[in-house]
Amino acid sequence: MAKQYTKKLIRDNFIKMLNERPLKRITVKDLALACEINRNAFYYHYADIYELLSEIFEMNLELVIEEYNQSKSWEETFIKAAEFALENKRAIYHVYDSMQQDELVKFIFAISGNMMSEYVKYENENIKAPEKDAALIASFYQSALSGMIVRWIETGMKQEPVPVVERIGFLFDGNIAISLQRSKDSLAH
Repeated sequence: MAKQYTKKLIRDNFIKMLNERPLKRITVKDLALACEINRNAFYYHYADIYELLSEIFEMNLELVIEEYNQSKSWEETFIKAAEFALENKRAIYHVYDSMQQDELVKFIFAISGNMMSEYVKYENENIKAPEKDAALIASFYQSALSGMIVRWIETGMKQEPVPVVERIGFLFDGNIAISLQRSKDSLAH
């Protein structure tokens, strides 16, 4: 119980600090001081700041997956992830502008990949297109969503995500099912 409390304390203070200053200006010493723990307590839980950052990304990925599994809507899940980004806008920029930009992009790619893989699997339950094509379709949409998110971050997260996601959902509604059906039909020829 104390271990989980301490880890949560460290994560919460780290996110708070990340919203205030760049990643490269956050030290274990500063974080331990903010948490009112000693540095050894930090190192008991994490090897370094980057391991802590990875854990935070991983935990948020699990929350996004759980959200998708409950709603079965990639649009709703995408909006929830965007809300987290907006709530922690400065932290996202501080990570993106640091050497950990790859970690953030990997996180975004994992979120989009999970959402699209699950959505395509869900759409394919009745169609029964080959798994190889279903994976290709999911990968295509994963890349498109990831690219849009990275571009949104690069342009200052100025555009409100809800109308954009709703419009994308409207414009592409049914395209995945059509692609899966086309895949299945191509086997008959």
